[in-house]
Amino acid sequence: MANEELHLTEDIKKLLLAGIGAVATGAEKSKAILDELVDKGELTVEQGKVLNQELKHKVQAAADHAKEKVQEVREEVKEKVGEQKAEDADFSKFVATLSDEQKAALKKALEGEKAPEEAPADEKAPE
Repeated sequence: MANEELHLTEDIKKLLLAGIGAVATGAEKSKAILDELVDKGELTVEQGKVLNQELKHKVQAAADHAKEKVQEVREEVKEKVGEQKAEDADFSKFVATLSDEQKAALKKALEGEKAPEEAPADEKAPE
């Protein structure tokens, strides 16, 4: 279960980082286009400054939104981990009540050991 949570956390982290990277890349490309238009004289310097300020505000808003989402995901993961820890504690209490034989059987089951298999049905036992 912990492995699944770790995998989920890593996937969420990658998704959020990809979103932040996309916003940053978009901002860089937009700034480059604005600079190019200003250089060509198609926009005045003043228009370029206004557009650049608007772009900065949009990028900041997107970054703030991404930070909020990261915090929400972080809280969800903390909650799930807390639930898992409670389940683990309950299981530990349960195991503590078992006899040594029951503990050994449980350990074998958790390790994936199987009981000895029966002889195949087509082989007859000696009579």
